[in-house]
Amino acid sequence: MGRLGIDRERPLFIVDVDEVLGLFMASFGVFLQGHGLELRLDRYALFQNIYAPGAAEHLDLAEGRRLFDEFFRRGCADMEPAPGAAEALRRISRQATVVVLSNAPAPARLGRARWLGRHGLDYPLMLSSGPKGPPAAAMAARTTRRCAFVDDLVSNLDSVAEADPGVARFQHVADVRLQPLAPAAPDRHRRIDDWTELGEAVAASLAER
Repeated sequence: MGRLGIDRERPLFIVDVDEVLGLFMASFGVFLQGHGLELRLDRYALFQNIYAPGAAEHLDLAEGRRLFDEFFRRGCADMEPAPGAAEALRRISRQATVVVLSNAPAPARLGRARWLGRHGLDYPLMLSSGPKGPPAAAMAARTTRRCAFVDDLVSNLDSVAEADPGVARFQHVADVRLQPLAPAAPDRHRRIDDWTELGEAVAASLAER
């Protein structure tokens, strides 16, 4: 974790990639089309939204996982960045350390790092798996200042709240098609789907004493 460059005397901003910094589902959908499949946005889910054309039942979950892993080996470099994300992070980085925390498969590290750099998001990257509370709390413990966390999934936001309640938490869903489908918990985590507004809210939370 030392390679992340966390400064004890600076605030810390931890941010997710898929559907936060990048339009993951749009890119994954294009990838699936190349395999003769389709992504139906019927719910806020991943593998349960993969179908063969005309099929009534979604693809087998194990096959969905295989395609997900293949996407990160071959297709994730084509993902479009979320509008406004790069500029918002540039502003936040003037006052805080920025770390990208992504639940991507380990083979995706190089491709994901190159994607971040290509889109003006060249910040330290940490890959993890499972709930994000433990790694986020471990990072937050390395600074004496405020910490903020952004993710699209309520489950990860809840995990961070449990692991370190002092971390400011924000939910963001980048793809406008998914915003009405994404579960939210506004009583626990502030939901902001516009990066300009979100960047200002994060900066304000990090400036608190």
